[in-house]
Amino acid sequence: MEQSFGSYLKQLREERGWSMNQLAQAAEISGSQISRIENGLRGVPKPQTIRKIADALDGSYEELMKRAGYWESEHTDQKSGVGMPVPEWATYKDKRDFKKMLEDDGDLMFDGIPLDQEDKQRIKDVLTGLFWEAKQMNKRNKNR
Repeated sequence: MEQSFGSYLKQLREERGWSMNQLAQAAEISGSQISRIENGLRGVPKPQTIRKIADALDGSYEELMKRAGYWESEHTDQKSGVGMPVPEWATYKDKRDFKKMLEDDGDLMFDGIPLDQEDKQRIKDVLTGLFWEAKQMNKRNKNR
């Protein structure tokens, strides 16, 4: 049986010997939010929250995103050439649109200063999660 995101998060937290409040403080989110996630009273958190949790636990953002169901697996889709985790439900057109969005490889800048590779990757990680979340919500709305 596959482990829920909440129980996986609880396992990670307990492996570090942390209380819910310690994780919440390190991730800069509320203790009640951690509790609701771990106890299955709240759905899967947004990618931004998962990033905060991964950073706080010094864990793998990609693994947490997979466990949360945002990313099915890491592979390059042969048809679209998208070389990143792709949700199982994504169509060829979805993958093509996402690839096009990320192809613009101009300098990313903040306050007139170019971002380093690590910062660029973090931005791409967040954009990846947000993109697939928005696509999935859009598909749900169309099916109503």
